[in-house]
Amino acid sequence: MATFFDPFLWSPSLRRSLNWGITVFSVLACLLTMPTRIPGMELLGVGPNWMLIWVVVWSVNRTAWEGAIAGIVLGFIQDAMTAPNPSHAVSLAVVGILTARLRKQRYIQEDFISVALIVFGMAVISETVVALQFTLGSLTNPTESYPTLGEIWLFHQQIALCSAILSSLWAPVVYYPLQRWWNLMETVEQAQLS
Repeated sequence: MATFFDPFLWSPSLRRSLNWGITVFSVLACLLTMPTRIPGMELLGVGPNWMLIWVVVWSVNRTAWEGAIAGIVLGFIQDAMTAPNPSHAVSLAVVGILTARLRKQRYIQEDFISVALIVFGMAVISETVVALQFTLGSLTNPTESYPTLGEIWLFHQQIALCSAILSSLWAPVVYYPLQRWWNLMETVEQAQLS
């Protein structure tokens, strides 16, 4: 019984399977939490961007390429649950790349405050990319039912600020357990190699 709870005694295939299982489960939990509006999780009709939080948490200790892939995949998943136009894949890919580049440049430390600040900034950037996609769609397809440019940028201010505030406040809920798990798996992997 004690063997099951000691990750140092797990086989490499069991460790990999559990690691992927917990990672996928965390994505599904964030995905299913997106449409949920629990009291305190909403500001002016806008909730936290759980997929953005997950991409930031993933990308903090990974390469820009891994961050971009995670952003694209989660963006397409989010598009499947919401509207595919404009695509969330573009904004989340930008978030994944920028977050990984921040870490690479050592501008940040890895703690709750830093991650919350990164999530705040990345939420603003993500919503700006979405607003730019709406603007491009409005300019290239005037026959479509896009909002006017004034409406797009007025809504952008409200949505970006509310999303940034809520996402940064809720970021530790995703960050802490996932980072603990990934750090444990990395420690076990390094111990097995030495």
